[in-house]
Amino acid sequence: MRKLTALAAAALLAGCAYPNPQHVAALNALVGKTETDMLRMYGVPNRTYDSNGVRFVTYQVNRIESIPGDFGPGFGYGGFGYGGFGGFGYGGFGPEIIQRDCDTTFELHGGVVQSYQLRGNAC
Repeated sequence: MRKLTALAAAALLAGCAYPNPQHVAALNALVGKTETDMLRMYGVPNRTYDSNGVRFVTYQVNRIESIPGDFGPGFGYGGFGYGGFGGFGYGGFGPEIIQRDCDTTFELHGGVVQSYQLRGNAC
């Protein structure tokens, strides 16, 4: 039963919208705004790169999540021998650690945001 509950929770998490609609709406609102407006909204970027009059500005978000495991009683089996066959045991699966990252890179021409690109599993 616990495994079924854990699988249902994982399915619900997997069904979350990607990319996040609120995040996309905020990013769309920045297109056409100045670099100063972008800095006011997001702060100092993690990286910038200038190439042929085009500026690329990247913001990074990184976090680690832990999904709890499921430990509990269960039935197992074993070989023939002293004590019979099979038995009752304790098992399950351990916690899972997941790295979540999102890089948002803005492309600016003449100090104005023209577009953005999202990369990662947490955007």
